Amino acid sequence: MSPVPADPTVLHPLPDQPRVVLLKPLVTSELIEVGEFTYYDDPDEPTAFETRNVLYHYGPEKLRIGRFCALGTGVRFIMNGANHRMDGPSTFPFPIMGGSWADHFDLITGLPGRGDTVVGHDVWFGHGAMVMPGVRIGHGAVIASGSVVVDDVPDYGIAGGNPARLIRRRHDDADVARLLAVAWWDWPLEHITEHVRAVMSGTPADLERLAPSS
Repeated sequence: MSPVPADPTVLHPLPDQPRVVLLKPLVTSELIEVGEFTYYDDPDEPTAFETRNVLYHYGPEKLRIGRFCALGTGVRFIMNGANHRMDGPSTFPFPIMGGSWADHFDLITGLPGRGDTVVGHDVWFGHGAMVMPGVRIGHGAVIASGSVVVDDVPDYGIAGGNPARLIRRRHDDADVARLLAVAWWDWPLEHITEHVRAVMSGTPADLERLAPSS
């Protein structure tokens, strides 16, 4: 009997653990893209991810998260809508308060942005990590609990702190190149299922050897 892949369309992959949700079948916003099997773990309101964990998201910048990412409780993405003017005496957004102040809405539109926030595949976010607007986090990266990510994180980098700094790489340059070339997250689910032990505990060389032929 052939191994059976998990189902990427199920909202709660662990029926007895409603705190864990797959984000792809949950997300409805056109400004958020999430790959298969990326999950969020929260004991309180995991299904409110779009409103509780993606903040100030008014567009047009998008949040793009790859496949097979793990998001711990309280991981938050701050989007460019949180920006305020800083080139005048006050940073207060008077126009949003209404009245005749609303006549000056041009003062808070078109503020500088850093573009889309992009998370690669197979990224692990620790509890309470925060990602600031326009950050790029590479494939296979690890973000330590409580970190505030203000700058890009390289592929297979481990970053931590406030502001987050690169602590080390999970693999050397040669193995990172192998893993990026193999791109196991793009394998057919049946092939991942057949070789899941190697994906979890093997070596980059093992994945090179097991990669499906093109």
